[in-house]
Amino acid sequence: MNNSAASPQLIAVVGPTGTGKSELALQLAEFLIASGRPAEIVNTDSMQFYRGMDIGTAKLSVDERRGVAHHMIDVLDIREESTAAEYQAQVRPLILELQSRGVTPILAGGSMLYIAAALNTFEFPARDEALRAELESELELQGARALHTRIAQLDPIAASRIDAENPRRVVRALEILLLTGQPFAAALPEKTESWQPVLEIGLNSDRAHLVQRLQQRVTKMWQRGLVAEAESLIPLGIREGKTSSRAIGYAQALAQLDGELDEQQAMAATTQLTQRYARRQMSWFRRDERIHWFDYQNENLLADVLEVAKRQAPNLFG
Repeated sequence: MNNSAASPQLIAVVGPTGTGKSELALQLAEFLIASGRPAEIVNTDSMQFYRGMDIGTAKLSVDERRGVAHHMIDVLDIREESTAAEYQAQVRPLILELQSRGVTPILAGGSMLYIAAALNTFEFPARDEALRAELESELELQGARALHTRIAQLDPIAASRIDAENPRRVVRALEILLLTGQPFAAALPEKTESWQPVLEIGLNSDRAHLVQRLQQRVTKMWQRGLVAEAESLIPLGIREGKTSSRAIGYAQALAQLDGELDEQQAMAATTQLTQRYARRQMSWFRRDERIHWFDYQNENLLADVLEVAKRQAPNLFG
């Protein structure tokens, strides 16, 4: 299905956390709908899959979605594990189904591997439950950094791409290396190859502004009741959830509830991790030559995006 010369029927809004992707996606959808071209939004933020995780993921409420249909939001229970491979298997049929009805899918979110799973031509290596269980046991005994060191010995390129503080990514990478004998990096080709033509819009701004913006965002989450939200999710199993329990913000809120951190420490840790995550996101997205970048501080943002969209996707915006 790789046909980069064809006019796109798919839009993706990407970029670091806190840059306004959800709002721009809504504005693009509203523009298309007003032009008589149906459009719906498909979430690519892996934490917004979880029911009940609202404040810490900046999930739009139903009212905030302004009547535009959203997909892949609130699709998982708090105990379920989220994987990019499963997301790929779900989101591609969804995209094709929307397009078959004349609806333009607008992907919005910043989870790098999930965006790649939706947009890029590559298949995920198989899983081995026995090996996974063994690696999970090693993780409990030795910690993520010890497993990351093993990855670095086997595949230095893969190790450079994986956060040693992200246990799920570390275990999955090591599983692939041991299972296939192939570098994990092989699943993430340097040269992006599109699954289907896509108009990819990226949002970012100067680093200092984003750092301040993310700090304010964390403060707002605590003011809106993130700790109470995390507490309400404990009976539902957030502590047992491999993915949800480690989500930035929720892990720190739980630590605050346990008395391991006070409020200021929890907020500071969340801010630091969020800012570091934003840096990793930009490091990833910079490799994607398809992205048309825009400054989220630009007062004429929508107009400038539409100008590029009309050139790149005249079938949709012309």
